[in-house]
Amino acid sequence: MRVIQEFKEFAIKGNVVDMAVGIIIGAAFGKIVSSFVGDVIMPPIGVLLGGVDFTNLALTVKEASGDLPAVVIGYGKFLQTVIDFTIIALAVFIGVKFINTLKKKEEEAPKAPPAPSTQEVLLMEIRDILKERN
Repeated sequence: MRVIQEFKEFAIKGNVVDMAVGIIIGAAFGKIVSSFVGDVIMPPIGVLLGGVDFTNLALTVKEASGDLPAVVIGYGKFLQTVIDFTIIALAVFIGVKFINTLKKKEEEAPKAPPAPSTQEVLLMEIRDILKERN
């Protein structure tokens, strides 16, 4: 029973739950970016390059013979993945830069000076009384 209790404490910790949410959102974000790149970015690039569809680009190493399939190097899929990665990295960079800008503005905001301690307040009162006597 102790192992189950330890697992429950581990699984319920805020960091684990936050990490799980981040992974799920990251996977969904990856799908969105892949769709954006594959369906929005790459078709115009393909048209500019003469109607080339990157996902179908491949280099045939050995032709198919009989029941054996052809051996191909699918460099078009690799190019697509590199472009996906670049756009994801750019989006993450922009997001982190935006968050850092917000943090910097928060740090630069003027902070109120700390309230004087009771000892300092008493010393200021004594100083004021002594000034009045003179």
